Amino acid sequence: MAPRATALRLVAKRTLTPSLCQTMKMRYSTVPLAYDLHEPAKPSVGNPNKNSPIVFMHGLFGSKKNNRTISKVLARDLGRSVYAIDLRNHGDSPHDPHHNYTAMAADVGDFIKQHDLKDPCLIGHSMFVPLPPPSPIILPTPSPLRGAKAAMTLSLTSPTLISSLISVDNAPVDARLESDFARYIRGMKEIESSEVTKQSQADSILQSYEPSVTIRQFLLGNLHRPRHPESQVQKFKVPLSIIGKALDHLGDFPFKDPREVRFEKPALFVRGTKSKYVPDEVIPLIGQFFPRFELVDVEAGHWLISENPEAFRRAVVEFLSPKE
Repeated sequence: MAPRATALRLVAKRTLTPSLCQTMKMRYSTVPLAYDLHEPAKPSVGNPNKNSPIVFMHGLFGSKKNNRTISKVLARDLGRSVYAIDLRNHGDSPHDPHHNYTAMAADVGDFIKQHDLKDPCLIGHSMFVPLPPPSPIILPTPSPLRGAKAAMTLSLTSPTLISSLISVDNAPVDARLESDFARYIRGMKEIESSEVTKQSQADSILQSYEPSVTIRQFLLGNLHRPRHPESQVQKFKVPLSIIGKALDHLGDFPFKDPREVRFEKPALFVRGTKSKYVPDEVIPLIGQFFPRFELVDVEAGHWLISENPEAFRRAVVEFLSPKE
């Protein structure tokens, strides 16, 4: 892991008003989120934060199972419980026509309240294979839905709910959507209309939409066989029409002006040295939204949790361990 970069501490006037927070929170109805709970075998002794859990958030077409391994490791090493959640319209969580960061953040906020979680840390990362970088004029994005953006949105709208934030290879900026995702939706819809009964049949259809085996396997991880005694037809867990309609707006970050809202608690931004998704030019903006942030570079690409899990583990453990 590369040496920890010096944290930037940029000062800006805090002008967040209650009306802004209320507007962001009350705009959408929330849904109850499915989750896996990973508890430490031996709770940490002498750690004042041992009772503060971690809430782990996935990205587009992901689910709680993507973060299973690293969640167990962090629970073990930090002595904290880790809640790996399914965001709305993903995994085992309910479907809802509203699919944006504000709605997702509200869901997670309610999840924290309903489970009576005290001072949790949010970890958000896009669990998607990186795409070829677009024009350098436009900030690249590996996925229009990113757990990190949902986590950042919640930290800015409801800072009293959480103790800290960890954003994995992501920044609080607007980013251009790639056309690949609309193509994936078309391919997945063709799979459903073909009423496939085997994943091999689905993969054969998807090959004309995506040549990468890795990406196809990730997308097809959403296939399941609904409980129906008379049918073997497989369907996708994600509501394709809802996700498809949301793509045009999922590259945006809800907040544009860091003078209006800031998260003044500890934040860690972890980026891959081989990834282009958190370029140096956005670091000052990160500092304006998150004045107490730290930046750690990990020798990896965008999928750094799976590419270099040990470096990611060390960065998180160091960040969340008690400071002397």
